[in-house]
Parts: sequence; structure tokens; C-alpha cells
Amino acid sequence: MATQEGTSTVDDGVIDRFDLTKGLVLQEFGYDEDVDSALRVAIEERTGEALVDEDYGDVTDGALVWFRDGDDDLTDLLMDVQSLMDDGGAVWLFTPKAGTSGHVPPRDVQEAASVAGLHSTITFVVGEGWSCTRLVDKGWQK
Repeated sequence: MATQEGTSTVDDGVIDRFDLTKGLVLQEFGYDEDVDSALRVAIEERTGEALVDEDYGDVTDGALVWFRDGDDDLTDLLMDVQSLMDDGGAVWLFTPKAGTSGHVPPRDVQEAASVAGLHSTITFVVGEGWSCTRLVDKGWQK
């Protein structure tokens, strides 16, 4: 839902799909001016923790990765992201929706995830311009 100021809110049903709990420390990669600010705020509100940036020096519970076509190598980024996470942590990979600038084809996401030892569990639309794919370790079981 857009407001007059151009910001948006995130529907509780969308934020519920992230399966977040209080106290999770999430590290953010690929932040730029085009990210969904309302989504970031909703995630921080749900966890009760501020997102930490790429330079955070401790283990995290998961990662938010904003990735656009033309950014560096996705496979390398996903491998780097995993090295900083606690076992069982998830990666929420945000890519521009189909038909928008910077869109990353699903097959590219699947290939990069597979090579990095991850697999997707769900993909859904968030906000007006982003899709989210949840990636977990191939050995992960819910």
C-alpha cells in the first residue's frame, strides 16, 4: 500500500513468509538506494534487531541479499554470505521482479544457489519491485 510520501507498508502476510523470530541477527548485502525500505523496517521490527551491514564481524543468524543483473558474481556472493552465518541460517535473496531493470532469471538464481551448496525453499513477491527467494543449506530439513 503506497502512501502520499511514496513510502509503502508491508502486509503482515508477506512478512510472515520470512518466518522471522525476535532476536535474529541478519546481515544485509547489496544495499543500495533501490532497496525496499519498508520491507527492511518491517524485518527489523519483526526481529527487534537492526540489520547489520556487510562489515559486521561476528556470526549471524541469516542474510538479506539484494542482487541485480550486472552486480558481481552471484555464486561467489552466496558462498561468502554463508561463511558468516550460523548453521541452519537462511539467505533471503532479493532480485528485481521480472520485467524490471536488473531482473535476474530464476535459472541463474537456481544455478548460483546450487553451486554454492544451497537450494530454494520458496519464492514470492515482496513490495512493488522485488522478488524474494529463500535459500537454505542443501542439508537443511524443517
